[in-house]
Amino acid sequence: MYQGEAFEGHPTRVFAYYATPGTVSGDKSRDKDLPAIVCLHGGGGTAFREWAELWAKRGYAAIAMDLAGARPNEGTNPHQQQNRTRLTDGGPNQGDEHKFRRISDDVQNQWQYHAVANALLAHSLIRSFPEVDPTRTGVTGISWGGYLTCIVAGVDSRFHAAVPVYGCGFLTDNSKWLDQFARMTPEQKQRWHTLWDPSRYLPAVTMPILFVNGTNDFAYPLDSYMKSYRAVPDNVFKQLAVTVKMPHSHPAGWNPPVIGRFMDQQLKKGAKLPTLGKPVTGKEEVRVMIDGTGVKSAAIHWAVDDKVINAHDWITKPAKIESGKVTAELPPADAKVWFVTAEMEDGSVISSVIEIASPAK
Repeated sequence: MYQGEAFEGHPTRVFAYYATPGTVSGDKSRDKDLPAIVCLHGGGGTAFREWAELWAKRGYAAIAMDLAGARPNEGTNPHQQQNRTRLTDGGPNQGDEHKFRRISDDVQNQWQYHAVANALLAHSLIRSFPEVDPTRTGVTGISWGGYLTCIVAGVDSRFHAAVPVYGCGFLTDNSKWLDQFARMTPEQKQRWHTLWDPSRYLPAVTMPILFVNGTNDFAYPLDSYMKSYRAVPDNVFKQLAVTVKMPHSHPAGWNPPVIGRFMDQQLKKGAKLPTLGKPVTGKEEVRVMIDGTGVKSAAIHWAVDDKVINAHDWITKPAKIESGKVTAELPPADAKVWFVTAEMEDGSVISSVIEIASPAK
């Protein structure tokens, strides 16, 4: 437990799991000069022991806290919300009520304020531990935790790498929550956007950042996602890992090997993750330069149907890899959206920028 910010006039505490290579292996001699990860769960989530342990097995110190004023019940399935206990001194809950309908409340009583503060406090806490190297810390989050990661990365420049999964900004432009914004007055909507949309914070990101998402994510669609990617300054190292129809869940959000590979590169001087250049279209093909080695396969993906952007049916065609570049079939002229992916030997997948056709006038 660690102390959080005051909520509605009373002090709060936050529950978290903390794991290290020594605690999961029983060999405490391994716990020295460790890189560290702060893990931010999504909506419906809690502090996940297995997530902290996953990072510890990768050689990191990891802290995974509950961001909803509760704690999981030991020995039960933490993915089921009924297996949580509300803390008597917990902060705001994480439902739509506290995320959207309290926007006129004092800032210090709103869920986002507490969630971001609790992430920053967890970062300060883990950096203070003697076994942790405070110059090698990262943050990753899933869904609403990815949304928070986008904000936290712009607020806390002490982090050295960030990986938001699913979550992004520009939510008032397009997202699952348009109905929530439609219920607000124009003033409330503007206040929410000003205070809590990650688009306000992404331009302040200074650390390397990897955006991980699926093409058909129900909550965070590709148009808002690409706006978020582009909001990060171009002089910051940023990378995309978009895959076709990536499932949306906590395990699906923490399992992609590209996440660990990216953190290893940034925090452990691990093998360089290749990068893809901007796709260049010719008369019959698309060419994408590869910076790096270890790419075993590549593909191009496009959609031509008239469905909304996160409901497309995708066509995938294999691409050739030769002389440090990907060569792929040119998408048809009526393609609404398309992009290129490359897969490494370890299963890590990276992608090019997502090309989205402008709507017909």
